[in-house]
Amino acid sequence: MSRTVVITGANRGIGLELAKHYKEQGDEVIAICRQSSEDLDDIASMVIEGIDVSDADSVEQLKIVLSNQTIDILINNAGLFLNETLKDMNFDSIEEQMEVNAYGPLRVTTTLLPQLKEGSKIANITSRMGSIADNTSGNYYGYRASKAALNAFGKSLAEDLKPQGICVAQLHPGFVQTRMVGFNGDISPEQAAKGLAQRIEELNVGNSGGFWHSNGDVLPW
Repeated sequence: MSRTVVITGANRGIGLELAKHYKEQGDEVIAICRQSSEDLDDIASMVIEGIDVSDADSVEQLKIVLSNQTIDILINNAGLFLNETLKDMNFDSIEEQMEVNAYGPLRVTTTLLPQLKEGSKIANITSRMGSIADNTSGNYYGYRASKAALNAFGKSLAEDLKPQGICVAQLHPGFVQTRMVGFNGDISPEQAAKGLAQRIEELNVGNSGGFWHSNGDVLPW
């Protein structure tokens, strides 16, 4: 049976590969992005452009456009990766990453909650850099903090939505060859998307709220 999959940040990288994957599975893909691409236009059943997940008024438009749409899988993929060090601290970039990486997914999810149903799944694309236990190298203050916050938001959502039969996962894609990291990575976006999709398939009420690598490893908080 065809499902409806909503993906933010779907115009390139991991988001685009996830869109391709679900399209190939026969699912209906609704892509949310600030600006579309030719590849995405060819894949998605619907593209909603001009959406900035860090802007409340912008995200509110989704409620109008998708008011009659039931969502089976919501993938919060849009993200921002910057670096701050003690020698080059930038609180503006820290705040920007919190808005995009943490508040954005929570804003999108709560806005679209009426479109979710029992059995729906929410996947927050996070990072193991949000793991406090795994931090042995410092730096990246905004990115680490924003992903740690996203993990905390996701865990709370999992607990609050469990009575409704809605599942939530925090998923680390791996070190992926995308523009975000200058195409320096260990795996391709296609490989990451397949792993992420498999973790989403395995998600259920019993394991909702977990933090996983796309390869299936459980990650430390």
